[in-house]
Amino acid sequence: MGKSIDYGNLMHDAMRGLIRKVLDGIKANGLPGDHHFFITFDTMHPDVELADWLSDRYPEEMTVVIQHWFDNLDVTDDGFAITLNFGDNPEPLYIPYDAIRTFVDPSVEFGLRFETQEIDADEMDEDDEDLTPVEAEITTLEKAGADKAETGPKPTKDAEIVSLDKFRK
Repeated sequence: MGKSIDYGNLMHDAMRGLIRKVLDGIKANGLPGDHHFFITFDTMHPDVELADWLSDRYPEEMTVVIQHWFDNLDVTDDGFAITLNFGDNPEPLYIPYDAIRTFVDPSVEFGLRFETQEIDADEMDEDDEDLTPVEAEITTLEKAGADKAETGPKPTKDAEIVSLDKFRK
């Protein structure tokens, strides 16, 4: 073991385990209530599998929504496979957990964000060369319009890609 405990990577492992357990439950029992997920992932990750037209359209990152329609959910120790509908085109995806940048369930104001920090090679000891410093963040989201009364049932839609760029500071 190194000179210090790598809490960042330990936290990332625990957070990825949480995602795996949630997806295992969804595979077994479906999505309960109003739960749905926005999952943003690195499309350049070497183990991500997606259609060429999707990787061309989203060359760096992509956000998928798991809500009303999904199929073939397969959860493994390293990632998950799922088929989502993109404009009436069902497309299979494979997303490794370490490609995930954010996992959000807005129905319960819960979010996880995975960040890697670049570090100067001169700052690292010889024992630390294979370590990548990471920062983990667990977020409680504010529900938009929480003080407004909801009216009627929400309409059912296919999965869609949402760009979060306009919300970034």
